Amino acid sequence: MSTKAVKLQSELKMGAATRAAFGDALLELARQDERIVVCDADLSKSTMTHKFAQAFPHRFFSCGIAEANMVGVGAGLASAGKIAVVSSFSCFVANKGFEQLRVAVAYPQVKSFKVVGTHSGISIGEDGPSQMAVEDLSLACALPGFVVISPADEVSMKALFRAAVYHDGPVYVRAGRAPAPIVHSPDRAFELGKAVELVPGADVAIVATGLMVAEAIRAAEQLETEGVSARVLDMHTIKPLDREAIHRAAAQTGAVVVAEEHLVDSGLGVRVAQVVAETHPAVMEFVGIQDTYAESGTPAGLLEKYGLVASNVAAAARRALDRKKQG
Repeated sequence: MSTKAVKLQSELKMGAATRAAFGDALLELARQDERIVVCDADLSKSTMTHKFAQAFPHRFFSCGIAEANMVGVGAGLASAGKIAVVSSFSCFVANKGFEQLRVAVAYPQVKSFKVVGTHSGISIGEDGPSQMAVEDLSLACALPGFVVISPADEVSMKALFRAAVYHDGPVYVRAGRAPAPIVHSPDRAFELGKAVELVPGADVAIVATGLMVAEAIRAAEQLETEGVSARVLDMHTIKPLDREAIHRAAAQTGAVVVAEEHLVDSGLGVRVAQVVAETHPAVMEFVGIQDTYAESGTPAGLLEKYGLVASNVAAAARRALDRKKQG
C-alpha cells in the first residue's frame, strides 16, 4: 500500500454536517454584504439559517410551510436587487417549489437567486422517505441556466457556497443532515465546474459527489491493497460538469465508476455517462439508489442497506475492471 493511501485514511476525520457549514458561511458572508437576505419555510433551526435570523432579523423572511410561495418571494427579492438565499429541506424546495423555480427563476434568469436544499439523500435517517430527497439533483439540473453543486464536506461547502452567492446566475446547493468526513485541506481552492482530484490512479476512475466522496476514498484504499490504482474525483459541481476531467479519466483509465447518494436513473451518473459517450467511451459502473425509496432508519444503517458505502464502490470498481479486461 502506498504512503499516500495510508495518509489519506488518517486524514478522514469527522467534520460538521454540510448544512451546518452552510449556516456558518451564510452568516459570515451576510456580515460582509448587506444585500444578502434569507427566505425560510419554518425550518430555520434545521437548515441552520436561524443564526442569520438572530443576527439580521430585518433581512430574514419567514414564509411558513409554503415552499412554492417562498420561492416566489425569493425571486421577487432577487429581482429587486437583493441576493436571495432560499432554504428548506431539499425534498420540499425542489419538489414543491419546482414550478416556481422554473417559471419565476429559471425562465427569467434571476441571477442573484440561490437555493439551498438541506437534509438531502437517505442519510437524513429516521425522518423517513417522505423527507428524503433522492431526485433533487435531476430536478435542479433540468432548470436551464442553473448551476448545481453538491459539496462533500464542511471545507468545500464554505468555499463553494461563497462562489455560489457571487456567481452570475441562479444556483442550487445540496446539503446534508449527517456529519461528513473532512476530505479537503483547509487551503483547498475550489472553482465552480472544476472537479478536484483527491487520489491519483491509472486503472479505474471513481467519480463521486457529496457524502460518497469519502466512501470513494476509502474504496480506493481498499483497492490499493489489491494492487489496483484508483483515481478519485470529487465532482462537486453537477452542472456544469468538468468535461475535461471526465474525458481525461475515461481516456487514461478506460473504466469509470460514479458514486452518488441519489437515484442512479437521473443523477450524476447519467450526466457523466453522456460525457463519456461523447468524448471517450469507457466501461462504466454506477453506485447509487436503485429505483426505490428508502425507509426510516439510522443514517449508517440506510447507507449500508442501499449499497452506498466503500465496499460497494470497491465492488463496482472490480466489476468495471473485469469488464475492461474482457474487452
